[in-house]
Amino acid sequence: MPSRTATAIVVFIVGFAALGHAQSDEADRIRESGVVLEEIMAAPDKAVPSSVLDKAEAIAIFPSTIKGAFIVGAQRGKGIISVRDRARGDWSSPAFLTLTGGSVGFQIGGQAIDIVLVIMNRRGLENLLRNQFEIGAEASAAAGPVGRDAAASTDIQLVSLKGAAIRQDRDSNQAFYGIRFRTRDIVLDGKASRPRSPDAVSRWVATLRTHVAAR
Repeated sequence: MPSRTATAIVVFIVGFAALGHAQSDEADRIRESGVVLEEIMAAPDKAVPSSVLDKAEAIAIFPSTIKGAFIVGAQRGKGIISVRDRARGDWSSPAFLTLTGGSVGFQIGGQAIDIVLVIMNRRGLENLLRNQFEIGAEASAAAGPVGRDAAASTDIQLVSLKGAAIRQDRDSNQAFYGIRFRTRDIVLDGKASRPRSPDAVSRWVATLRTHVAAR
């Protein structure tokens, strides 16, 4: 496992599944992200060690990211991010993100994968909060797959995220919070106060509290 000083972001692949329906709305995206975190923490081999999560500055999850491939692979997905507030001993409300990108290789077929990004230091967080962040030198190689369908024979190289771009999803922020917030407005400045589905936010933050120390 890379050390905290050696890498800013650690990428985990949490499982493979058949392609399913698209996420219907932002509240579903938050709920599905909580399920992904629950699944990875329940995996027998503990794909994300508690020692890693407990040092995290932030956690971003992209549930059911579609990996379509024909000769040249590509990913597209929507996710959320929450940042640890060490002063309050809690986690921020989630902000919405999108992921697009690809990897080069001989690939035929399609899958849905769950992706967890563990942001290990402030430098990685600040870079991720830019309008566009490209996974490359800032992120380590993926660990996994684990969780559901982990026994399936899969070449981890086919889910390389190198070159994938993460962008803030201000349209989803507006749909959920009523204001077209930037990511940092929500996760650092605490400006999001009236979510459309407060129960989804509460469950997500409660899941983080359960599995990740807040300080």
